[in-house]
Amino acid sequence: MAGGEPGLQELKQRIKAVWTAGDFGKLAPHIQREAEAFVGRIGLKPGMKVLDVGCGTGNQSIPAACAGAIVTGVDIAPNLLAQAEKRARDEKVNIQFQEADVEALPFSDGEFDVVMSMFAAMFAPRPKVAAAEMVRVCRPGGVIAMANWIPGSFIAERHEIASRYAPAPVSLESPMLWGDEVVVCERFGEGVTVSATKRTLVFDIPMSPGETNEHYSQYSGSTQMLMRRLDPQRWDALFKELIAHWTNRNRGGATHTIVASDYLEVHARRT
Repeated sequence: MAGGEPGLQELKQRIKAVWTAGDFGKLAPHIQREAEAFVGRIGLKPGMKVLDVGCGTGNQSIPAACAGAIVTGVDIAPNLLAQAEKRARDEKVNIQFQEADVEALPFSDGEFDVVMSMFAAMFAPRPKVAAAEMVRVCRPGGVIAMANWIPGSFIAERHEIASRYAPAPVSLESPMLWGDEVVVCERFGEGVTVSATKRTLVFDIPMSPGETNEHYSQYSGSTQMLMRRLDPQRWDALFKELIAHWTNRNRGGATHTIVASDYLEVHARRT
């Protein structure tokens, strides 16, 4: 798919609009503990150069910097980068943040020891282009670490529910394919050795399933965009489905939501 393909830039603007529509900073704390564990398993050492792709509000960048790495964080959403910069200042760590697209990273070949992306690069519209760019900027012997939701996970099911109300363009592959190890190996191709481990993120939220759904609907960019597109009847139907989804998967009580969602942790080493 060529970079100048008609409609590509429009699609990218729509994706950017999704990530800027909500306030991921209100949701990021729910995955912060798992983000710290994800970074901890990479084996960072002081002085390593690390690129955090789709850094969001800094959940991965900050613990990487605290480990002594030299960190650059990129994201397509300037509002999230502003929050990440504030968090880094508050934590007194030095991180370079800038707006950038994983499909066209503004860095030299082999510039980083580690390229990491947690639930972010998986949503790029051209998976093979994203994979090639992450490989390109990673030095030989370096590691590309990804966390990707897997098909059938709680988040994948939520994505499928929303997609029934606003289907994605037919030309796009499901982002959840990044959670299939066979697909991941094929996308990275020759010259990259992939190891993958299934892990589980637990959402532990001190609210009822209904309140949790209200919280996510308010701050999730994708849900906000859907709400603007749907008529009140369709929105009400979607909202009820999403409440039922949280409720059916809840392991907590009536006032406490505990939901597990599996993901694939990928360590791809460039040979």
